Amino acid sequence: MTLKTITGIVVELNEDGYMTNPSEWSKDIAIELAKEEGIELTEKHFEIIDFLRKKHGDGVTITIRAVGKSGIVDIKGFYELFPGGPLKKSSRIAGIPKPASCV
Repeated sequence: MTLKTITGIVVELNEDGYMTNPSEWSKDIAIELAKEEGIELTEKHFEIIDFLRKKHGDGVTITIRAVGKSGIVDIKGFYELFPGGPLKKSSRIAGIPKPASCV
């Protein structure tokens, strides 16, 4: 585990760079994490992030297919918003653990 200061808040990250405590997450932290991924967040990004955080909070397994069926964005759009590993990157930015389906 690593401690990292993001927007003045010290958060704990696991060895893969994912926050270990989703309750420490904020939109400001998301913006900084997205910058590290080379992504500038838009309202559409935040709709997906909110969806992921809600599903995680409900204990639902998150998949790319579930995001595609969410009505927020189709799978192609998901890849465009979070290029190079959409579920992995969006989960990290959302402050939730890396989904089991991601390697």
